[in-house]
Amino acid sequence: MLSDDDDCGECRPGGRTPTLAALTFSALPFIATFLFISIVVLHKLLPILFGYASPGSKRATLNLSPFRFNARRISAFTSSATIALAAVLVELILCEISNTIDPNIRRLAFQFTISLLLLILVIVIPSLEIQSIISAAGWDYAGKSKGTFRIAWFLQAIGTATWLAVFWWTGERLLSRVQTASLSQNFSTQTLTEACLSRFGIIGISFMALLSGFASVSAPWQNMFSRHQPVTESTIARKATGLEATNDMLTAKQSRLRALQRKMSDLPQDQGFFQKAIGSFRSNADLTELRSLEMEIKGLETMAQSLSTSHNTLSSRLQQQNRRKTFRGRLLLAFSYAFSLFCLYRILTSFYSTLRRSISHSHPPTSMASSKPMRESTTSP
Repeated sequence: MLSDDDDCGECRPGGRTPTLAALTFSALPFIATFLFISIVVLHKLLPILFGYASPGSKRATLNLSPFRFNARRISAFTSSATIALAAVLVELILCEISNTIDPNIRRLAFQFTISLLLLILVIVIPSLEIQSIISAAGWDYAGKSKGTFRIAWFLQAIGTATWLAVFWWTGERLLSRVQTASLSQNFSTQTLTEACLSRFGIIGISFMALLSGFASVSAPWQNMFSRHQPVTESTIARKATGLEATNDMLTAKQSRLRALQRKMSDLPQDQGFFQKAIGSFRSNADLTELRSLEMEIKGLETMAQSLSTSHNTLSSRLQQQNRRKTFRGRLLLAFSYAFSLFCLYRILTSFYSTLRRSISHSHPPTSMASSKPMRESTTSP
């Protein structure tokens, strides 16, 4: 490890403290890596993931303005910064292994990169997730209504505080178990950064173990025991016909709704009492029809979304069926079956070892100390 003593003149070339210009020049590779990865992710990768461009398109932009921020733009900048910081961390580790670049620059870059990653992973990304959940529930952050605005930010504060408490308490419980199992490290004397890193390590390993266990069960089930009904072109054609008919009905209802809204907005305001009385009956009928059209449009939109999802799922399954008939598809299918057999083997061996361990703990073997006097008594004359 590098020495943290600032008075150590032998650790620096010539025993002199590096200037700010020298530090900045030495940090240029890390700054260039961060800027390059973040720009590529922001303008090339995220538009494909968000569905704004296809992977083969030449122009893939997310249309992000630097002066207008909303949740999607903040999420995009956060994602690009997280991936770029992870790339810089990998570069720092490689520089540490090869002992290149100034050690002072590496130490400062490590501290800055890890601090930013912890800030994003502990506070920013969970806050964005909580914000998306609250917005999906119908609470408004824009401030159009004072009541919903205050409730949204109150729920945001409560959700963020709950997440931080759960994160800290879960890590405390897991670290206490690790400390009781291995007394070589005392976790109570850690700094805040070290404590957050320890919690991320423990929680990350636990989630990876859970995901690997789920994959080891899901892979054999999907490959060997789950059988889907074969998809044909006629099935997809029927789904497409139903989706097209639903979209036509939705378009007709929306056109009727717009015409009714224009009719209600074009009613004259200066009328006599008799005309107002007759107009009230007409407006009530138009209002009833308007509400009925809105309910029908919502139902048709839900039906169209469901049919579109089903159509896309059936199309992907048909593509998978056709792909399995090719040489590449058969090769990938053979690898998937081999992985499923390996998962079954690991599940059976783990179950067998656990069973043997439980049986050995329930029936401990007879100790040599207790059997030795009996052996001596039988051999004595």
